[in-house]
Amino acid sequence: MPFKSFTEYLTHEKNYSPLTIKSYKNDLSTFLQFIVDEFEQDTIDTVNYQQIRSWIVQLVENGISNRSINRKISSLNSYYKFLIKTKTITVNPLAKHKALKTDKKVQIPFSQQEIESVIKELHFETSFEGLRDKLIIELFYATGIRRIELVQIKITDIDLSNKTLKVLGKRNKERFIPLINSVIDSVKAYLLTRNDLEKIVDNDFLFLTKKGLKIYENLVYRIINDYFSKASTKVKRSPHILRHSFATHLLNQGANLNAVKELLGHSSLAATQVYTHNSIEELKKVYSNAHPRSKK
Repeated sequence: MPFKSFTEYLTHEKNYSPLTIKSYKNDLSTFLQFIVDEFEQDTIDTVNYQQIRSWIVQLVENGISNRSINRKISSLNSYYKFLIKTKTITVNPLAKHKALKTDKKVQIPFSQQEIESVIKELHFETSFEGLRDKLIIELFYATGIRRIELVQIKITDIDLSNKTLKVLGKRNKERFIPLINSVIDSVKAYLLTRNDLEKIVDNDFLFLTKKGLKIYENLVYRIINDYFSKASTKVKRSPHILRHSFATHLLNQGANLNAVKELLGHSSLAATQVYTHNSIEELKKVYSNAHPRSKK
């Protein structure tokens, strides 16, 4: 199987998620097909930069966005770095490549009013699915966890007495997040209906489908999108926007940037600083309303 040793490396040494590894494999397979069709080569291990440039040109001509092209090239670059690491090649053909320019992607968080409208005003049924969906939304907003992190939560990860949640983040890095009382109450209510399911297959995991199977990422996305479509006119309504809202609202209320970094599970402050834009806008409003010379 092509790229088998590389995908094993991503799995066991880099601890990447199955979804990320699938994306890498798709990018490499697409490039291999291009090399087979255009240059009649059956491997990408020995290509040169000009051949890669030809692929980039084809992707641009096919209307692929610069952001997506950069991601594909990043997958390719990781593969060549792996080949150098394993002494399969001596030169990385992408060593001097510069990423294509992209526009900054603006993520607009939900307002506090929009979130309150969903949690407090929308009707959640007292059924298993209704209580599950409500807990998912509350947990995203109360903890800022990633979608894949939510899917992987096990019942033993929640400590009700200490009001904490253990999260397994990127590269299997653990972090503990405090839980507010309203979330604790929702966990208890959900567990009662969860225990009443006729059949539970994946018993270790907190969030299940009504068939007793571990919940999956696409379903989580649909849950968030469906509920927030009733309370928000924003185009982007996803779990990541709830994570974005969590960070932005904490910063708006004066939370320390380093503390937010730890809660989000970021490895560097640079990743967290993307959320400061909206808090700066909030500061501008406060400044404008409060400064004695602002209205002169």
